[in-house]
Amino acid sequence: MLLVVTYSRRARRDLRNVCRAHEGCVVRQLGRAALLEWTEFGAFQALRLHEKHGLDVQLERVVPFEPADAPEHVREAASAYEARDHPSTPYERFASGRDLPDPAAMRGEDL
Repeated sequence: MLLVVTYSRRARRDLRNVCRAHEGCVVRQLGRAALLEWTEFGAFQALRLHEKHGLDVQLERVVPFEPADAPEHVREAASAYEARDHPSTPYERFASGRDLPDPAAMRGEDL
């Protein structure tokens, strides 16, 4: 998918117009941003906006994140944390004394 992020009022207006006029290539509209299909037509629409607005439009390639993309210990930690007895317990306290990854260690690890 293509992520189109706008940084000016005019660019946002034109992104809304593109999304309305070409719904078939829009995966999701997010206010200042939109996800467009990974097609030549989606690229065409994104590039049009970039040509017209320059640095007020940022384009990024986005790959969907699947749970299987995360290491098993991270998936297990997320599952255990969401099944906790007290919803207000922060993860750091919840993980302390358990065989779960430390939040500081996870912050430093790339997927």
